[in-house]
Amino acid sequence: RPSSDASSNLMACVRFATKADRAGVFVVMHDTPGDDSFAVHIGPRVRKMHTSRRDAFRSINALPAAHLDRDGRMEVRIDGPRVRDGKAVANTAMETSVVLLQYFPGMDPELFEPVFMRSKGIVISGSGLGHVCEGMIPLIRKATENGSVVVLTSQCLNGRTNLNVYNTGRDMLQAGAVTVLDMLPETAYVKLMWALANSSSAEEAKEIMQTPLAGEMSDRRTVDE
Repeated sequence: RPSSDASSNLMACVRFATKADRAGVFVVMHDTPGDDSFAVHIGPRVRKMHTSRRDAFRSINALPAAHLDRDGRMEVRIDGPRVRDGKAVANTAMETSVVLLQYFPGMDPELFEPVFMRSKGIVISGSGLGHVCEGMIPLIRKATENGSVVVLTSQCLNGRTNLNVYNTGRDMLQAGAVTVLDMLPETAYVKLMWALANSSSAEEAKEIMQTPLAGEMSDRRTVDE
C-alpha cells in the first residue's frame, strides 16, 4: 500500500543485524509515527499495542535492545550475547496440547474442566498479580495431579506475577500452579509448548518455565513498574 513502512523497517533491521554484533531474536519496527526512528525489541518481550499505528510494537517489562535513525546511527542499549562462529542448533520440537486462557470474573470451572483435563499445559492470564477466583483452584489442583503444567501470568502485562501476597495466590501455589515473574502470556504459551516437548516430566518442564533462557523473564526490575 502507498503508506507501507515495510521497506524502512527492513533497512533498519539489516543495519542492526550487520552492525550490532548481538545474537538473539529481535523485532525491528518504527519507534515513532514518522520514518525517522526505529526500535529494536527483544523477541520474547515485544507486543503489538495498537491496531494500526506505525509504532504499534512496544517492549514490555524491558527496554528496547537498540535504537536506530534513518541516517544509520545506532545506539545499542543491551549487553547481550554476541554473535559466534559455528552452526546454530535449533531444538524445534513443540507440544501442541497447550492452551492459553484469559481469566474472567464468573469463570465456570465446570465449563473449562474438559480443556484442563485434556491439555498437557495450561497458561492462565490472571488478574493483577496472577490470580483467579477461589472456585478455579480445585480445577488447577485436579489438572496438576493429572500431570498437566499450569502456569500463571498477568493480564496487566507490566510488572511481575506474585502468588505469595494473598491467600488465594498461596492456595494456587499449593494446588501446583507456577508463576513466571514478568513473562508475557503469549511468550509463556510458546515457551510451555517448547518446555513440555523438551523435558521428560512435568516437574522438569516447570523448572524450564522458571529459568530464563532468551531474555523472556527477569527477576529484577529493569524499567519502572
